[in-house]
Amino acid sequence: MSKVRTRVGAVIAALFFLLPAVAAPVGAQTGSTQALSRLRGVNRSGTEFMCVQNRGIFDGPSDSASVTAIQSWHTNVVRVPLNEDCWLGLNGVNSAYSGENYRSAIANYVSLLRSKGQSAILELHWSDGTYTGNGSSCSTYGASCQKPMPNSTHTPDFWKSVAARFKSASGVIFDLFNEPFPNSVVSDYTQAWKCWRDGGSACPGFPYPVAGMNSLVQAVRSTGANNFIMVGGLSYANDLSQWLTYRPSDPMGNLGASWHSYNFNYCVTASCWNSQIAPVAAQVPLVVGELGENDCGHGYIDTLISWLDSRSLSYLAWTWNTWDCRSGPSLITNYNGTPTAYGAGFRAHLG
Repeated sequence: MSKVRTRVGAVIAALFFLLPAVAAPVGAQTGSTQALSRLRGVNRSGTEFMCVQNRGIFDGPSDSASVTAIQSWHTNVVRVPLNEDCWLGLNGVNSAYSGENYRSAIANYVSLLRSKGQSAILELHWSDGTYTGNGSSCSTYGASCQKPMPNSTHTPDFWKSVAARFKSASGVIFDLFNEPFPNSVVSDYTQAWKCWRDGGSACPGFPYPVAGMNSLVQAVRSTGANNFIMVGGLSYANDLSQWLTYRPSDPMGNLGASWHSYNFNYCVTASCWNSQIAPVAAQVPLVVGELGENDCGHGYIDTLISWLDSRSLSYLAWTWNTWDCRSGPSLITNYNGTPTAYGAGFRAHLG
């Protein structure tokens, strides 16, 4: 989710996280993942949109005190959304907020998070590709809104660059693409999953060349990075029903599913979680990158988190920003950590 797009279709979820121990280099592990850490934390939105809107890099403070406020909620992970154009310095983004200036700002923030005992999830939120179909919130080619799939022109290069920069950093996780929704373009459901995995010619009807999740995993691994990789499914990462069938291939065996869960998604009942989500979590690490609700309350997340807690799964809430608790949904009213009603409900689960 992002400030520009109300959380329609976005999903925050919980994950049973399998990743190298936070104290050890992420790149040190080979072979299949191990269940070592349970992560519970928040998303910190802003770095996906501020730069491309020529407003800076962070929305709100990114200093030590602001991270201490997050830490005071007893979190141990923060998810940081990224912008493809800002990272790569493309499509006329102000150089003050893009290229090496942007990359260094993100790297410094990750270092700060790690110094405060927080793991960092880096995820591609906004990317290139002209798309004006169902679910579109902009008509521009550049990375100024959410797109249904990553593009093959720049996204593999983005992940090669990110992976090369953080492959020796401990406690850094890669979330390949925030919320895929290729099924809004490819009407055949099975074909949409093939598009998701393979990209290219498997994506009929797309107005730009698509990079599949397989190619992005390969881009990361080509750098020698062994960081844990999260991959979200269809329907804004809320649909994992065919994830195991079409799971991307990872030569390092260090990959899991990302799930998003909001009260306005389709998979919002324990029956759906038991039938679609639990089987995935039983076979691979399941990362819940976003969870939330758009009514300023916490009734939905209370039920969801109870389900997640009963399975010792990890979860991150959207979002640690001082926006409206409905359209955010936002956890806080100020960066000292004063919660909204929704945020107070979430914080109560963290202890």
